[in-house]
Amino acid sequence: MNYTIYVIFDCFEGKREAFVEKVKAEGLVDAIRAEDGCVRYDFYFSEKDKNQILLIEEWESKEKQQIHVNQPHMAIFREIKKDYIGNTTLGEFEIK
Repeated sequence: MNYTIYVIFDCFEGKREAFVEKVKAEGLVDAIRAEDGCVRYDFYFSEKDKNQILLIEEWESKEKQQIHVNQPHMAIFREIKKDYIGNTTLGEFEIK
């Protein structure tokens, strides 16, 4: 069974689209999607909150997701977040 998590990013005012464009322009989204075990890595914009992004990550296993977190390009991702994201909430899906 795959391991799926959600991440909710609360962006600084007016920074939502710019954040996604920045991580794409830096090649981070492509690098993450190319990682071993990545099944899905997709951003969704909230219709209700113009400053919120939902990220769905699906991995072949929790172990592969944990390896992902420690990749060098994730350090770049975390640095970029500082300029765009005020709060991050994570959770796991239980898919049966």
